[in-house]
Amino acid sequence: MRQSNFRRLLTLGLVSSSITSTFLAGAASAEEYNPTAVAKAFISKLKVGPKDWPQWGGSPERNNVPETGPLPTKFDVESGEGILWSAALGSETYGNPVVANGKVYIGTNNGAGYIKRYPATVDLGVLLCFDEKDGKLLWQHSSEKLPTGRVHDWPNQGICCAPFVDGDRLWYVTSRGEVVCLDAEGFNDGENDGPFNKEPNDDKNEADVVWKLDMMAQLNVSQHNMCSCSVTAVGNLLFVNTGNGVDDSHLSIPEEKAPSFICVNRSSGEVLWTDSSPGPNILHGQWSSPAFATLGGVDQVIFGGGDGWLYSFDANGDSGKSKLLWKFDANPKDSVYKLNGATRNHLIGTPVVYDGLVYVAVGEDPEHGEGGGHLWAIDPKKRGDVSPTLVYNSKDPTVVIPHKRKQALEAAAGDLERDNPNSAAVWHYVGSNPKEFETTMHRTCGTVAIKNNLLVIADFSGLVHCLDAKTGEAHWTFDMLAASWASPLIADNKIYIGDEDGDITIFELSKEQKQIAEINLGSALYTTPIAANDKIFIANRNRLFAIGNK
Repeated sequence: MRQSNFRRLLTLGLVSSSITSTFLAGAASAEEYNPTAVAKAFISKLKVGPKDWPQWGGSPERNNVPETGPLPTKFDVESGEGILWSAALGSETYGNPVVANGKVYIGTNNGAGYIKRYPATVDLGVLLCFDEKDGKLLWQHSSEKLPTGRVHDWPNQGICCAPFVDGDRLWYVTSRGEVVCLDAEGFNDGENDGPFNKEPNDDKNEADVVWKLDMMAQLNVSQHNMCSCSVTAVGNLLFVNTGNGVDDSHLSIPEEKAPSFICVNRSSGEVLWTDSSPGPNILHGQWSSPAFATLGGVDQVIFGGGDGWLYSFDANGDSGKSKLLWKFDANPKDSVYKLNGATRNHLIGTPVVYDGLVYVAVGEDPEHGEGGGHLWAIDPKKRGDVSPTLVYNSKDPTVVIPHKRKQALEAAAGDLERDNPNSAAVWHYVGSNPKEFETTMHRTCGTVAIKNNLLVIADFSGLVHCLDAKTGEAHWTFDMLAASWASPLIADNKIYIGDEDGDITIFELSKEQKQIAEINLGSALYTTPIAANDKIFIANRNRLFAIGNK
């Protein structure tokens, strides 16, 4: 390892009482930046195994590029070739797997009916914990449906996020809008850990809740359809997107002053600071997850907002309040939001940090159809409004006008647009040739993965894009011929990505398109594959598979 990269990783490992220390000056160049080593350094500071993958994206930088040995490129769920074990999930699965300390966690619905008091006919959001060795169920955390119905808790969707695990504790957001801390051992350790002790029983196959923060009851949040934030934590700070959104008419935000982004003490559940920046401009829901990194010498937590803006805050807050560092509008100013045919989007994918830049793409609820997308690389060292352009009005062309929910720039009202001299946009990708479907970037639910300066993302229309992470230049695109809700895994010099037809396509990680295999897993894939302990973990619609070299 080169000395400069060693110093970067060494600095990442220095943990203060609440937060990681700042990277040393003289960071490594793009050619020698190793995101896998950065993730490994963060994981080494947790009480988990060295090759575990204990949260969505592995580390707070959210880059799905784990350290691993050789991974299989040939397996078959029907014959069992390469399948170490599989376990039944619910009837629909959208949560991504996480692996830590010999356990595999995944969110789904109650279609498997593991718990006697909740047969499969009872609709729940459930977080399942399996033994990593053989797929045996260890325990289940159950979230009963909210009485308000689909406006807050969509039927059969279950748990759509992934937990964060450290030692004998895990944290996640339930379908009821609760941030919970659970004992990773459940009741198998013979204890009911608290202060929460109102569990209905202490059966071995049910979850032991340590504390609970009900965001709807305590913070007046009104989530739209569901909460799906995969939390992250650094030190004792836990970061959460609350999911605050529109009402069932999709026309108004019932709790526009409720927080969208919060920081919580992970030991106690105490709310340390909140922010409601998207406020009345929330378009639909807020289903993105936060990222964290020390950037420009400042500990930054970065949230994707339901208004299509990316927000960065000082992770430590400021005297119990949020402290905004910068914000970035990821949509063209003249784009329009409407339920059908919108050109303005919000952010569903998770921002990713790679070698000092932040990457994010816009998206929309898949039920609202396909559409054009925008992928950005952003410089996080700037401050204030760092959007590419600003909007003024002809009545007073010297004053920047406030953002408007449905359309930021209305030409008929005299609005005009100018380049922002404070723009943090490094590059903007809409496709190498947006006139052609196969070379257009479409809206996405996905998150980028980046390694060896190669950025990979799948859009909802089923195209896989491979770009230069520093320039945004397209290397290649590939049409999977099916919609994709997922994000890529980059591991063992390969790319793994799934689609709604149930196929997982495998490529060589290369500037040239080199498809290795396409394997069908039996039913639709809405989740992202991960690699942990030299195995692949992937869930199709109703089963979780552990895949490896037998």
